[in-house]
Amino acid sequence: MNTLMDIIKGMLIGIANIIPGVSGGTMALSMGIYDKLIGAVSNLFKDFKKSVMTLLPILIGCAIGIIGFTYIIEYLLTNHTYLTCMAFIGLILGGLPMLVRQLRDKLAKRGGSIGVSGAIAFLALFAVAVAMPLLGSDEAALTTLTASPGMMVSLFFIGIIASATMVVPGVSGSMVLMILGYYYGILGSIKNFLEGLKAFDFAAMFHEAMLLVPFGIGVLLGIFLIAKLITFLFERYGVQTYCAILGLILSSPFAIFYNTGLLAQLGGLNAMILASGVLVAAVCAIAAYFLGEK
Repeated sequence: MNTLMDIIKGMLIGIANIIPGVSGGTMALSMGIYDKLIGAVSNLFKDFKKSVMTLLPILIGCAIGIIGFTYIIEYLLTNHTYLTCMAFIGLILGGLPMLVRQLRDKLAKRGGSIGVSGAIAFLALFAVAVAMPLLGSDEAALTTLTASPGMMVSLFFIGIIASATMVVPGVSGSMVLMILGYYYGILGSIKNFLEGLKAFDFAAMFHEAMLLVPFGIGVLLGIFLIAKLITFLFERYGVQTYCAILGLILSSPFAIFYNTGLLAQLGGLNAMILASGVLVAAVCAIAAYFLGEK
């Protein structure tokens, strides 16, 4: 029974990780398995068998959630881009109060302000998140990934970066992928692999596997090897770490609008659609806020 519950909880974490703005770490916290998850990751090499038995049902559930929700997310992004992006932005902003409160707790324990180092961490991550979409071409975030050696290496490191953020409550790994411009490509690769599997198209499956395998290896290595680093950063440099996360999150609306091409299309949307988007963002922000409070 416990194994089945862990699979179900893993499914919810997987769904949370595929939605930009929703934190898989927060979902794990809300379901009471975050400490168990991080403990199993941190002790993987000390108590391998026990850790694997703890992680396996959760990872199986995550895979089911990601695969099952891929089609829904792609449909929403393709057919209702503006409203979907506004929902993402609402989910992102709704998680800010929790992060701000955690930052205040760190400041209260230390006694003082964020200081120069905190300001630098905030500005650095804010600038990086804004600059990354601008460095790519306008279509970069929407094109299909090509299984070239350079792309495979890039996906390996992108997987490490994304998985590191998945461990942090309040931060969305998918949001980071969207900021870096790889979200749509990876989502498309998952769908294409599943379509190839249904059609027994082994050539298509092999092509997508060449992209998903290095990304998946990077994700696993990131989770297993960076969990302790993330814990160390929060314990030793908590203020600077939270400031950096806030810089990343506050810059994400620009990255989302730029990567989807909406930044250039906002002027062509009528007032009713714009108002509907604001309403959707507000509802999602409230939902994310209460999830964080729970």
